[in-house]
Amino acid sequence: MMPHAIKAEPLTRSAFAPFGDTIDMANIAPKHINQGFADRFDGLANVDVAAGGGAVNVSLFHARPRPAPIDILLMERHPLGSQLFVPMQDRPWLVLVCADPLDASSYRAFWASGAQGVNYARNVWHHPLLVLDAESRFLIVDRVGPGNNLEEIELDESQRLTLQL
Repeated sequence: MMPHAIKAEPLTRSAFAPFGDTIDMANIAPKHINQGFADRFDGLANVDVAAGGGAVNVSLFHARPRPAPIDILLMERHPLGSQLFVPMQDRPWLVLVCADPLDASSYRAFWASGAQGVNYARNVWHHPLLVLDAESRFLIVDRVGPGNNLEEIELDESQRLTLQL
């Protein structure tokens, strides 16, 4: 059986809104700070980690590219908190989300620029980090604390998808 193919679209605020927030400076009015030598862009994401006594965790991820085409074997979500990813280099990367991992028609893929991050809202199904042509680093803001904040679903052979690059 041929896997269902998913094509990526550009990452925009409106397209990604059902899944969380985009992290970028586009169309955000900055506050001029540091005697006018820096601009601050506020309100970029709703970091939601307090459920069940959680706290903010800031970490770094070092990701490696997967072979193309990318076979989608697993999806995950975090029921107790959001998860924010910001690239630390100017290199495009991919974001894959869905409403229901068992419904191929609910999947959406987005091309993110190296100047864009995402904040997956709590309970949003997404694929683990997808970098393209080189190892990449990301700043992550998510939840640490009591409770199980990771749910994974492995797709069986008949449900597997392929992400076309």
